[in-house]
Amino acid sequence: MRYHRVVAFIIMLALASLCASAHAEDAVTVRLKWLNQAQFAGFYVAQDKGFYKSAGLDVNIQPGGPDFPAVQMVAGGNEQFGVTGADQILIARSKGVPVVALAVIYRRNPFVLFSLAKSGIKTPADYVGKKVGVKIGGNEELIYRAVLDKAEIDKSKLTEIPVKFDITPLLTGDIDVWPGYLINEVLAAKEKGFDVNIVYPSDYGIDLYADTLFTTEKMLKEKPDVVKKFVAATLQGWNTAIAAPEEAAKITVKFGDKLTYDHELAMMKASVPLLKPDSKPVGFMDEGGWNSAQSLLLAAGSQKQAVDVTKAFTLVAQP
Repeated sequence: MRYHRVVAFIIMLALASLCASAHAEDAVTVRLKWLNQAQFAGFYVAQDKGFYKSAGLDVNIQPGGPDFPAVQMVAGGNEQFGVTGADQILIARSKGVPVVALAVIYRRNPFVLFSLAKSGIKTPADYVGKKVGVKIGGNEELIYRAVLDKAEIDKSKLTEIPVKFDITPLLTGDIDVWPGYLINEVLAAKEKGFDVNIVYPSDYGIDLYADTLFTTEKMLKEKPDVVKKFVAATLQGWNTAIAAPEEAAKITVKFGDKLTYDHELAMMKASVPLLKPDSKPVGFMDEGGWNSAQSLLLAAGSQKQAVDVTKAFTLVAQP
């Protein structure tokens, strides 16, 4: 009897070890591009509604930001998935970092140039002689300069001033044109009672893929099933968020102590046309879009050498 008890105990330990191992294999972390907000609502919805759990995944959602750059965090091997701009995927690959895009979340870029309506500034031609804010070094500067080139504006005829995120200089009139996001600074200005005029880069043929879900070549090779389950559950979360933005906003505020429902709802509603601008499915991307992004980066000098874009993204993980 004692022998059987010992055997049973050993079997139980072995089963527990196997279960723990399987659980560890399916435990993954996704590093967001920025701080928690409705910009990432689809991930929160997938978590809150149990889409990840139903797929057999234990997902840890981590905010990003300057101190936690998603590409470096994921490429380092401790985290499995990340969200970053499409430009960062191409730049990383040009430097030999083996990251691969799995789905483009924001197919239309939310970055715009805007001014207070009372200024009368409506087009890039109106920037001449004005003070224009520039976010130096990122895709914001890249898109801004591409707009100037397309509009044939001589930058020497305007005053460029480096800015960060606080839009106070725009509201006080110290800056005439602000580089910001439809889902962030534009909303902040409107919430403070200011009407704005917006210049959309897409009107000038510039439409760089924005937030992009990615992983590493190693993860794709070693755990393709986990990658596929994660992408499917994430896109399910995004489709659900788009169909019910009010509920998505309510779920989003659970993920940040300082988030407010009204602001997150406004952000969610402003995001919908950018997440799904046409009949194509959420997460859609193609070679043409990636080639366009690379051409923009190479022309600006942000990417030093071309890469094979067909290796920069994959559709195998999409439903």
